[in-house]
Amino acid sequence: MTTRKKRLGELMGRLTKVGMSGPEPNAAVLTELKALRDRVPRLTGALVASNDGLLVAHDLPTHIEPNGMAAMAASQLALSHRLAATAHGGGFSEVVVHGTGGHVVIYAAGWTSLTVLASPEVNIGRLHLESRPAARAIADLLMPVANDSGKEQATKTH
Repeated sequence: MTTRKKRLGELMGRLTKVGMSGPEPNAAVLTELKALRDRVPRLTGALVASNDGLLVAHDLPTHIEPNGMAAMAASQLALSHRLAATAHGGGFSEVVVHGTGGHVVIYAAGWTSLTVLASPEVNIGRLHLESRPAARAIADLLMPVANDSGKEQATKTH
């Protein structure tokens, strides 16, 4: 087995374990989620999931199943990406779902998405003001995981 394949297997194993077996979530991402919840009144929960629906971290109420919510967020994200590309030929940044029981907002965050849940009374402007930078921060926090593997591969192949 080549070093490259072995390293890729290790990376995939780490990413898969986070979403499926439920070990400790990325502490920095979880801290960001809890800080967001503290900053936005009426925010009821938040989660970060990969674009293919694997749970990375969550701060959700106990009545919401995190893996199921991660899968639904990934489905909505994929549909929103396609809709934005088809309608305007551009990229996707966020989608807002207004329901009678509250709001669900999904923000693109690199290879992941940030999903926030809020009550109907939330100040949606404040929600965006706090959540957009949080999504960028989460993308930055998770970027080294993908980049470290690529850097090692580049140095080993040259």
